[in-house]
Amino acid sequence: MIKCKMKARNFNSLIRSIAKDQDIIGLHPPLFIGNEKRFINETIDSNYVSSVGKFVDKFEKSISSLTTSKYSIATVNGTSALQIALILGNVKLGDEVLTQALSFVATSNAISYLKAKPVFIDVDIDTMGMSPLALESFLEEFGEKRETGTYNKLTGSKISACLPMHTFGFMCRIDEIKKICLKWKINLIEDSAEALGSQYKLKYSGTFGLLSAYSFNGNKIITSGGGGCITTQDEELFKRAKHITTTAKISANYEYIHDEVGYNFRMPNINAALACAQLESFQDIIKNKKKLYEFYAEELPSIGIELASIPKETTWNYWLIPIILETKKDRDLFLEQTNKDKILTRPIWRLLYKLPMYSECQRDSQKNALLLESKIVNIPSNVRI
Repeated sequence: MIKCKMKARNFNSLIRSIAKDQDIIGLHPPLFIGNEKRFINETIDSNYVSSVGKFVDKFEKSISSLTTSKYSIATVNGTSALQIALILGNVKLGDEVLTQALSFVATSNAISYLKAKPVFIDVDIDTMGMSPLALESFLEEFGEKRETGTYNKLTGSKISACLPMHTFGFMCRIDEIKKICLKWKINLIEDSAEALGSQYKLKYSGTFGLLSAYSFNGNKIITSGGGGCITTQDEELFKRAKHITTTAKISANYEYIHDEVGYNFRMPNINAALACAQLESFQDIIKNKKKLYEFYAEELPSIGIELASIPKETTWNYWLIPIILETKKDRDLFLEQTNKDKILTRPIWRLLYKLPMYSECQRDSQKNALLLESKIVNIPSNVRI
């Protein structure tokens, strides 16, 4: 305990040595270093502040270019992007979606909104994302191939999609996961909420699956205040996504005609303006975050703190920087000491099956997820250096 308190004190001194003018050092506050105010004022002056405007179009084109996706659809947040991606991935009432318990709650919430059910697959220790070995093992034990798809032998429900999440911007072994999904005829949808700009084997997140969802919440690598985006390479899915996220409205001059129950999920132009300005600074933000990680990599070992390594074959966006404590007691003490000193560190998420609404969901051993939950702390990851 004394040893861990000393680590926390030394860490607090270290981080304050590079953030001298900050009373509260945030985990990942946004950086506004470009045209944010100018673009927002331009939007206000145009009167186009809602879901139509030039910045929405510009943002979608920029995301497509950045991620090498053919099509992008801007949404109000990352959760709505996930929900629509799952709908387009043919997830129906009563279906099951293979995902991970080591994730932010939005991943499973998006599944639940469709009255489908998450099934939790363990993660790999190094990527902290879905393990292809655990996925294959689960399907070999519980999967049953039928003419209409793959079904769960235990529950009888159709397994209609697989939804891995690229944790902290680290990439899952997504190519292996894709091969397994193709073998079992399960639609692959990527939760890329945290992985904008990350690559696996030189291929961008969000380009392995049928669809992908990103988040631009205030704590993400770039922000629109609140916002998300769906990406796909499929033109028909793009058209469908754009239609149902725009209340399923049919173009008919000034008439209000809708041909199905749709969703009011399009990103407002004023949020897109902020996002466009942020995208202009994206490479500068990444460079600074990489520099900060390298600073941690040089300094933390000398105070006895283990920094998580970048997984092999991953080009990382450095979104959140995790450290690994020895025990849960050490983790809890480190969190207490740092937050007491106004340094906003955070644990990894509570495993989703431990939450009351997901406690009955099927899961495998969760051996690796449990270990990571007990040891991981995220440290300030957007300090200018």
